[in-house]
Amino acid sequence: MKDTILGLHHITAIAGSAQINLDFYTKVLGLKLIKKTVNFDDPGTYHFYFGDQIGTPGSILTFFPWEGITPGRRGTGMATEIGYAVPEGSLEFWVKRFESHNVTYNKPSERFGEKYLTFLDPDGLKLELYEATDSRTPYVSGDIAENVATRGFHNVTLTLSSIKDTAAVLTDIFGFKLDAENINRFRFKTDTVENANIVDLVEAMGEGRGHVAGGTVHHVAFRVKDEETLMKYRDIVEGKGFNITPKIDRNYFYSLYFREPGGVLFEIATDNPGFAVDEDVNELGKNLKLPAQYESKRSQIEKVLPKLVEA
Repeated sequence: MKDTILGLHHITAIAGSAQINLDFYTKVLGLKLIKKTVNFDDPGTYHFYFGDQIGTPGSILTFFPWEGITPGRRGTGMATEIGYAVPEGSLEFWVKRFESHNVTYNKPSERFGEKYLTFLDPDGLKLELYEATDSRTPYVSGDIAENVATRGFHNVTLTLSSIKDTAAVLTDIFGFKLDAENINRFRFKTDTVENANIVDLVEAMGEGRGHVAGGTVHHVAFRVKDEETLMKYRDIVEGKGFNITPKIDRNYFYSLYFREPGGVLFEIATDNPGFAVDEDVNELGKNLKLPAQYESKRSQIEKVLPKLVEA
């Protein structure tokens, strides 16, 4: 791997009910709960990580489920759509599945030569399934077979009042290139990895500003292989005049955060140390894992957290 940005690492969104969020992503979409922990800044709130069998970067969707949070609003200055890759010919399965689970969806359409299906999660978060060539091994369980299961991220869409300065971050700092465009949608892609390597920018000058709350994306994280590369990017981003955080230890990866000119919160996150750092791969997602600073308060935290019924 090159010492550069390796596509998407994870995407973090906000939900309401922890139970409803958990049920939808594991039982309807068929993702694996790979880590059940808490918000570092609000330990009375869960932080769920969903992904493939081992939590491979590029497959990780995370949530802060704040009980009773008000709904957010999609608009400019935010990530508005999360795309997953699925095998060719699988959208018919997903349409039937969404109908049987009362999931709101639109009929399949086509974008940049790929068939896709748009749907909403229970909080109104907008997601898409793209029929794409993708060699990644899916997580398979329940009644979702390997030939239809999600493979991880395909793309993420950012909606902006102007794409110019955000596009410059993607190309000049992250090494993406403009791959295709159609009307007001511009597709940027990196060739450093084969998958989870697409960012779509939608220019919507007349659209109102989005509001980050329930059912919206909190931030988008881009992937680097290690801490040395992470700090290289810190220097680059700071050199471009952006305010960027110091390195933050998130237990399962190390991070930097900065807000790009269009208003979207970007994170750069490392592959190391990975999700098996504090529990065996076979145990991923089964136990509540707490950051070291909260372990002494485990009993109090467990009393505050919503009780979950897990399959």
